Formats: sequence, C-alpha cells, structure tokens
Amino acid sequence: MSEVKIQVLRSIAEISAGDWNALANPDISKFDPFISHQFLRALEQSGSVGKNSGWLPCHIIAENDRGEVIGAMPLYLKNHSQGEYVFDHSWAAAYENAGGQYYPKLQSCIPFTPVTGARILATEPKVRQQLVAAMQEVTGRFGASSAHVTFTNSQDANEFTDAGWLKRNDLQFHFTNQSYENYDDFLARLTSRKRKAIRKERKKANQNVQIIALSGDDLASEHWDSFYEFYLDTGARKWGQPYLNRQFFDLLHQSMSKHILLIMAKNQDKWVAGALNFIGGDCLYGRYWGCVSNYDSLHFELCYHRAIEAAIELGLSRVEAGAQGSHKIARGYLPVQTCSYHFIPDPGFASAVQNFLAEERAAIKQQQLQYLNISPYRQSAT
Repeated sequence: MSEVKIQVLRSIAEISAGDWNALANPDISKFDPFISHQFLRALEQSGSVGKNSGWLPCHIIAENDRGEVIGAMPLYLKNHSQGEYVFDHSWAAAYENAGGQYYPKLQSCIPFTPVTGARILATEPKVRQQLVAAMQEVTGRFGASSAHVTFTNSQDANEFTDAGWLKRNDLQFHFTNQSYENYDDFLARLTSRKRKAIRKERKKANQNVQIIALSGDDLASEHWDSFYEFYLDTGARKWGQPYLNRQFFDLLHQSMSKHILLIMAKNQDKWVAGALNFIGGDCLYGRYWGCVSNYDSLHFELCYHRAIEAAIELGLSRVEAGAQGSHKIARGYLPVQTCSYHFIPDPGFASAVQNFLAEERAAIKQQQLQYLNISPYRQSAT
C-alpha cells in the first residue's frame, strides 16, 4: 500500500467515465446518480462549476503501481459557502473576526445537491484511509483553512471519525416505502385526519391542471425549456442567483435521461409547473421545482405526493425530497439525521467549533424527537 500514488485532478474529464463509475457505483442496485461521472461532468462541462463559480474541481484519485485507479474523492476548492446546504457562514465570520482567513476551503460533496452518498470511493480499507489523509494534506498545500465532507454515508462516517474529524448533524425529511402495494396502501397507514387532509389537498391541486410524468425517451427540449423557466424563477426567489445553467440540463438529457423523472403540470396547452427527480437504484431523489403562477397545493402534489406514488410504483425503498421543510411531515416524510465531517487544523478554532457542534447535535436530536411526536402515521403503522 506504500506504493499507492495520489493525484489531484483539475477536472473530472481527466479520468475516464469507466474508471470513475466503477468506484462510484460498483453495485448498480444502489446506483447513486449524483456521484456518477455523467452528473459531475455535466456540472463542469456546462460551467455550472469551475472558473468564476467559486467551485474549482480538485478531485483526488489513488492509483496502484500498475497505474490502475483504485480510489477517488470528489473535491472542490471554494472561496464561498454557497450551494452546500450545510451552513458554516457563522464559522467563517468568527474565524475572520479573530484575524484568520476562512477562504479558500476544501469541500467534498456534490455541488448544489444535499443528498447523502459515498464520498470515499474505494473498497480497500488502507486506500480509504490514505484518501482521507491525502485530503488533509491537500488542505495545507492549497492554503485552505479547513476541509469539509458533507452528506456522508455511514461507511464514510467511520473513516472520518477514526481520523478525528469533527461531526455535524442536521435533519432532512424522507419517505420510507414500507412495501406498500400502491398509494392507497400508504394512505391507509396514516391517521384518519391526515388521510382526509391529503385527499382534500390532492383534489385541489389537480383541479385546473393535467399532470404528466416524463422519463427517458419521453423527455424533449420543450419540457426542459419550460422547466428551466420554472427553475430560474424559484432560484431567483430562494438564493438570488440560480446555480445551474440551461446547458447543464441539456447535458443531463443526453447522458442520464433514463435516470430522470420530470413531473410536469399543464394548464390547457401551456406548461405551468414542474418537479425534477432523479431515479437511483433504491431511492427517488427530489431536486428542483418551479411554477409560473399560483396554483393551490400544486407544489405539494408534484414534489411530495407524486414522488411517493412514483417510488411505490418503481419499487424504490425511499424518497429523499431535498433539504429542510417540516411541512413534509404531514405528507408522510419523517425526520432523518444527516451527517457531515470537518477537518480544522487550527487547534483553537477547532476547539471552539467542537463545543458548538456538541450543543448543536443535542438540539438536532431533540428536534427530531419533537417532529416524530407529530408523525401522521397511525401508531401501529409507524
């Protein structure tokens, strides 16, 4: 293992799709669309990340003495904290008020995508350990204040814990498919009051629109043109400047259409709303939504109810409907803890952050329990 060679890539294009995907998705039954070469390449090729975006790719790969790629990590050098969904703005302000320089920092994640998944792409334990050590070394070489790995899965969490990284938790709301035969089977597990409320909400949402689910060859440019209009409107209202450009969605269409489920709403002959989902091996991932006019409850219908219907129909075990949103609870999504890890070389700063995180984790756990107390499920079905 001492002969493993670590390299830093300035673009995902510097490694073949075959080599990267063999590490990122070795088990197709657990396929993660976001860690795939196609998705990361679309981000870079479209310019959504890269020069002038504040996201500079510096992916790490490990090779053996035969030149074979045996490990990798997606990694970005950043000069801001936008598009991450694990907020460290207060850390940056505190560090700089104390005379430090927080940016640049290193970030291992999927840009603009708060989805839990693998970040250490390797199977051999010693290679995994070396990749973590390499990320720490790159932090110093790049003059970064810190390194952050967000939305890690449980396997990767063990590696960062062993390396002494600081742990942070947050909450998301996920739907779990309890082997439901259909949507009505799911509704039957809810309390009577919640079941009636959902049926009433769905009836209102479907009054003035026709809703169509599109995937694979059914997707066309007209759908992406309309959806991008919705995306721009939502992005402008939420974070001021949308992160993704139109070319990104064209590239997704070319390379990943079979993994996309676009749920669109039409009023007469005009598309008026849409919700973009990605189909994983065992999960439906809700990502972006938008609407050009006010339609009562249409957001809940497209983003949550239709996603549950699709997951049940496709036999997927869960729906991850994006970051935050306690309003999802009433619609069958329950609180789940997410996890990130942080490497801070400055011991004084690390100690302060560690104390903050201990208090925050306790608060997150308490909040999760409070949310579970208002679960819409009948007690016998929870």
